[in-house]
Amino acid sequence: MGKKILILAGSPRKGGNSDILCDEFARGAEETGHQVQKIYVHTLHIGGCMACYACRSTGVCVQKDGMAEALEALITADVIVLATPVYFYSMDGQLKTLIDRTLPRYTEIQDKDFYFIATAAAGKRAMERTMDALRGFTDCLPGAKCKGQIYGSGVYQKGEVRDTPAMAEAYQAGKHA
Repeated sequence: MGKKILILAGSPRKGGNSDILCDEFARGAEETGHQVQKIYVHTLHIGGCMACYACRSTGVCVQKDGMAEALEALITADVIVLATPVYFYSMDGQLKTLIDRTLPRYTEIQDKDFYFIATAAAGKRAMERTMDALRGFTDCLPGAKCKGQIYGSGVYQKGEVRDTPAMAEAYQAGKHA
């Protein structure tokens, strides 16, 4: 039986470079028999954490937005892909907001395999802070394992990633997820 794979596409630009790599990962995973769910984070309209900590006693955020859907998907997935373009040496705001809002139930996101996808106009070195931040999130999750990191470096214009080794890396990562 295949795994449940959740792809969180952080970029607000559908068809952009990180989104293309998400699709390649999904293609490899589906060909292997895995079930893939892709969520465009920006469509969830998630508000920022208000640090009210009401969730500490209830396990539920007081904000009524798309985060409840995202949390349920994170908890039920076997494999999670976090994908983001790199803006000013870090992940985009949409993905960071989602990560912050896992607070009510983050300890339930346990024993998951993670893959990270990042794209940037700069080189791989410029994306290390982003990968460190993604690893920092998974370091807080019980039993999380980082299984792969895909760097789509040197890409800026929509579609430029198609001519890079990152395409094959994303596809192969999906096949081996």
